[in-house]
Amino acid sequence: MKFGMVAGEASGDLLAALLLDGLHRRWPDLSAVGIGGPQMAGRGFEAWWPQHKLSVHGYGWEVLRRYREIFSIREQLKARLLRQRPNLFIGVDAPDFNLDLEAALKARDIKTVHFVSPSVWAWRPERIEKIRRSVDHVLCIFPFEPALLAQHGIAATYVGHPLANVIPMEPDRAAARRSLGLADTEQVVAILPGSRKSEIGHLAGRFFQTAVRLQQQRPAIQFIVPAAPGLKAEIERAARDNALTRNLRIIEGQAHSVLAACDVTLIASGTATLEAALFKRPMVIAYHMAWWSWQIMRRKKLQPWVGLPNILCQEFVVPEFLQEAAEPKALSDAVLAWLDAPARVAALRQRFFQLHEQLQRNTPELATHAIEQVLQS
Repeated sequence: MKFGMVAGEASGDLLAALLLDGLHRRWPDLSAVGIGGPQMAGRGFEAWWPQHKLSVHGYGWEVLRRYREIFSIREQLKARLLRQRPNLFIGVDAPDFNLDLEAALKARDIKTVHFVSPSVWAWRPERIEKIRRSVDHVLCIFPFEPALLAQHGIAATYVGHPLANVIPMEPDRAAARRSLGLADTEQVVAILPGSRKSEIGHLAGRFFQTAVRLQQQRPAIQFIVPAAPGLKAEIERAARDNALTRNLRIIEGQAHSVLAACDVTLIASGTATLEAALFKRPMVIAYHMAWWSWQIMRRKKLQPWVGLPNILCQEFVVPEFLQEAAEPKALSDAVLAWLDAPARVAALRQRFFQLHEQLQRNTPELATHAIEQVLQS
């Protein structure tokens, strides 16, 4: 059994790795090839290109300057897959890259599955026709998505969110602090400025300026940054440029330990916000992109929320600061508001427990079963 796979982000790499665990249990001799990251490689995945080659942020010039390279990779990958003809192709998130690739493969009678439904319920509803044309089946990580896709004739299965099984219902804060060398009594703020270089460029400076303001008000506060692969030097440079040198640790990876250990996190909008919610941590969500990209996104947005915890709860359970609103004073005030409101934090934890239970399913098994049905159809 041979599958083609593409995961274009750090979050997609993690999701694909968890899926590979289930696939290998069903097909022990399975080989998987395509584009992926280190988590997938640890499951025996053969990466023809590394996932960071697909990483792009925003719209406009940011996309155009990478378009030729990414288009070339997709064409080469398509040709290679058509020659080798895997039993099935799984596109993991990265819809801008994967949907067109899936359409081309499906047209040549290669079965296609898309893991993580494109968020047509949040923005870009025009994608629905492309999804129908491109995929045989969608694996959905949120419970309301299969019914929405069924309205448009798209077969889909709710498989739960894999992270809900990886992250414990009751994270061990004390153990996480011991592993990171943090005292139980310290106030700890986790800073997660994104997993892409472009996100670091837009957010790290704002986050470190926020940290400087927090230090002025709480000199003993500790900051810890779990750097995504290959971004530690970039983050260290941003910290120096913004004169944040005291009570700061920047480490390679270990984002889950950091989220388990912290009191609150200042975090870029994205999958990491859902991870923070599953760790039952209060957060302040921020995002910033190029002006032109922001104008496009604003017009396409269908809901008032951007952060996944707010979207899933259908209300602003945690604050969001977007574009120019993501400025250091507002961010630092929001962080302090969590640190000074234990009753509010306790109520949020209860809400996140409910969310965790809703998302907790045997994702690898459910996804593998759905894929087996596609292969047999």
